[in-house]
Order: sequence, then C-alpha cells, then structure tokens
Amino acid sequence: MDATAYKKLNYSLALASTVSEGKHYGCIVNSLHQVTSSRPVKFSVSINNDSATGAAIKKSGILSITLLSKDVDKRIVNEFGYKSGRAIDKFSTVSFDTDAQGCPYLKEGMVSRLSLKVIETVAVGTHTLFICEIADAEVFSDGDCLTIKEFESRGQDAPPAAPVFRTLEENVGWKCTVCGYIRLDDEIPDDYICPICHAPRSKFVKR
Repeated sequence: MDATAYKKLNYSLALASTVSEGKHYGCIVNSLHQVTSSRPVKFSVSINNDSATGAAIKKSGILSITLLSKDVDKRIVNEFGYKSGRAIDKFSTVSFDTDAQGCPYLKEGMVSRLSLKVIETVAVGTHTLFICEIADAEVFSDGDCLTIKEFESRGQDAPPAAPVFRTLEENVGWKCTVCGYIRLDDEIPDDYICPICHAPRSKFVKR
C-alpha cells in the first residue's frame, strides 16, 4: 500500500482545551472535522490516548477548540504541542480567557473559537474520537488557518500528540513513561534527563 496517497490530505492545526477538577488542559490537534450541518452543528475530533488533555475531556465532557493562525507564535505550538499537561500547567505562562463552559482558550495567534459539548466517544485504537455538538462560536481575525503542510514547510514536525503525525511512526523515538514526552532520536545517552518532568533515562522506553 502506498501511504503517500492519503498523505496528500491537509489539515488545520488547532488547540483543544478543557477544564477538569479545577485544572486547565490543552494540546495541539489536527483532526477537527464538521460532520453535520443540521442544528446543532456537530463536529468530531480525535485525540491520542496518551494525552492528558484527552483524559481530561473524557471526564469533563466539554472542550474549546481554537484554530491557529498562519502567523501564530511558535512558542504556542511548542508549549501545547510538545509538552505534557501531566508535568506542567501549560496555561500558566500565557494570557487566556474562558468560555461559558469554563474551558480556557487563547485569542493571540488564533483565527476563531468553537465551544463544544461531547455527546459520544468512540474508541479508535490508540485514539479516542469525540463526537461533539457546538455550544458557541466566535471569530477573532480574518486570517487563514495554519495547516500541517505549511507548518512542516518551516522545517518542523507535527506535534506527537496530533492524530495525523506524518513524520513520526509508532516505533520511532523514545517516550518518557512519567509525562509522555517523546524524544525523536534513535538512541539517548545514559545520563539523559527528561526536559519536561526531569525523569531519568531509566524512565524512557523505546517506541
């Protein structure tokens, strides 16, 4: 099978966020799709089962989706795409608002916002598919969304938690079993320390 056939598809990058047990969670996704036009409009989004944000959404049943703009600051992608909410509070270093459901969201570097309520979940192997209906929506700017192809054209890989991750196969890199951080190397030194949770090399497993 030629995998490049479906790699021709392009996807918008978005920040999925929620609040659960008083804590804010968020991660970069690229799997948001509108699935119906009937009222209320329904969307689907899939999130990796290793994601702390995905686990929080399962508990809360609510989420906010903000679409990243083409000129979004790369620190936003770095913070929410490559770090784990199990180890840090990603929202502690950014200015954010909350929607009527209490979910945090960013305005800076974002095109628009959707507030969603989960109405169904479907287990899909390593991911969970959330079927949602829209509760609210808001436009922040007239710009276009940042897509995977545009992001990768800058020489960067899509965040590991993003469901459509073209450059990282399941058996590539090392994963921290404490916080979920992934290091994209064939080997890592014996004295390596996780940059997120500071776990030692012994806590890393080969993917």
